[in-house]
Amino acid sequence: MESNGRPAYRRILLKLSGEAFLGRDSSVDAVTTAAMAEEIAQVAREGVSVAVVVGGGNIWRGKAHEAAGMDRATADYMGMLATVINALALQDALERIGIPSRVQSAIQMQQVAEPYIRRRAIRHLEKGRVVIFGAGTGNPYFTTDTTAALRAVEIGAQAILKATKVDGIYTADPKLDPTATRFERLDYLEVLQRGLQVMDSTALTLCMDNGLPIIVFDMNVPGNIRRVVHGDPIGTTVSTPVRPEAGLAGKVT
Repeated sequence: MESNGRPAYRRILLKLSGEAFLGRDSSVDAVTTAAMAEEIAQVAREGVSVAVVVGGGNIWRGKAHEAAGMDRATADYMGMLATVINALALQDALERIGIPSRVQSAIQMQQVAEPYIRRRAIRHLEKGRVVIFGAGTGNPYFTTDTTAALRAVEIGAQAILKATKVDGIYTADPKLDPTATRFERLDYLEVLQRGLQVMDSTALTLCMDNGLPIIVFDMNVPGNIRRVVHGDPIGTTVSTPVRPEAGLAGKVT
C-alpha cells in the first residue's frame, strides 16, 4: 500500500549495516548502493531531514582478526575507516540523482570528508542535505549502533530507522524457527530483558534515556523507508510504553 499524507517524522536517522552495501561480486556494489540512494531520495524530496550512520562489515570484520591476536583498538580503527568508504559510496550515489549530501567523519581526513561538528551537521540538515556520518564515534570499543543512537540524539532526530534483512523483531530467528512470531511493539526494557538482538545495550540505553524510538524494518522492500516515515505500521517499534488509561507515553521504571 502506498503511503499518503504528511510524513510522521520530520527528521530521522537511518542506520545501515555494512552488509547493506554488499553485492554478489563486490563488497560495495554499485547497483545496491544506487537502490539505497533512491530509497533515501524519496523521503529527502518530501522535505524530511535525513541523516545516515553506516557500518563497515562488508569490508572489514574486526572480530575475526581479534581472535587471531590483533589488538582490539587497532581492529576497531580499521573498521571505522571501512565505514568512511561506504559513506563516500553512498554520498556519490545520492549526488548522482540530485540529492545534495555531506560526509562527516569522526576521524579527521580533510581531503575526503568534513570533520564531525554537531552544529554544522544540523545546519546541513536544515538546508535539505543528507548527512552521512562515518568513522563511528571516533573511539574504539563503540559500535556503529551506539554511533547511531548518539548522533540521533545530538541532531534532534525523532526516530532511528534500523534497516535489516527481516521485517522486524521476532521471538526467535524466523529462518531457523518456523514458529517465530514478530513483535509489533516493544519497550526498551523488554528488549534488554529478553536479550533480543536489536542494538547493543549501550545504544539501547541511550535511546531509552532520551525517549528516542527505534523502528526495525526490512530495507529490501522498495518504498519501506517512506512507509516508515509516513507512520505506516510496518516492522517493529521499540519505544517508551504507552499508559492505556492516559493514552500518553509513560516513564519506564
